[in-house]
Amino acid sequence: MTKQISLLIGLLFLILGNGYAQDEKKALAVLDAMSNRYQSFTSYKATFTYSSQGGRPAQGEATVKGGKFYLKMADQEVLSDGKVLATYLKESNEVTLQDYNEDEIGDLSPTRIYQAYKQGYKYAFMGETQVNGRTYENVRLTPTASNSPISNVELQIDKADKSIKGWKIFSKGNESTQFTVTQFQSNIAVNDNLFTFDAKRFPGVEVIDLR
Repeated sequence: MTKQISLLIGLLFLILGNGYAQDEKKALAVLDAMSNRYQSFTSYKATFTYSSQGGRPAQGEATVKGGKFYLKMADQEVLSDGKVLATYLKESNEVTLQDYNEDEIGDLSPTRIYQAYKQGYKYAFMGETQVNGRTYENVRLTPTASNSPISNVELQIDKADKSIKGWKIFSKGNESTQFTVTQFQSNIAVNDNLFTFDAKRFPGVEVIDLR
């Protein structure tokens, strides 16, 4: 579950040298502006595509409202109402329920992903690129923990509105997964039922309750 959430990064999120001091300062300004944007929303929904090297693209979506979230990917759904965390696996048609502890999930939680860079990462500004008439600011994040399975994350942030347009995660095995945001809606009306697991939505589901 944690691995999949770390992929919504989102969820959703370098080391260069003296240029490094300036690159770091520029990267921090971009990241802070991005973070402030997403934290200003009462709720939001992002639809995205993702694919590993040589893999077929799949579609996912993430909806966040305060401390609640719903993440849907091709093979599973992860949701929390802030009290219970439910992880549904499509292939086995089973769901695991457990007490939700945001501190255990940490910065990989969709409700905190836009602040992840503030602790446990180094960052650097990697320049600008032009994509479909838009200017993207590219920032690379590198985990400071030596035991992290992630080598680095490259973010593409729209220069005009500071929205995340895409990100690429590199593992230490030199594998990568590309994510591209295809649609984003902010301050939307969301029924709280979306964040609570309902077995009626999954006929025949096996429930594993670890609470």
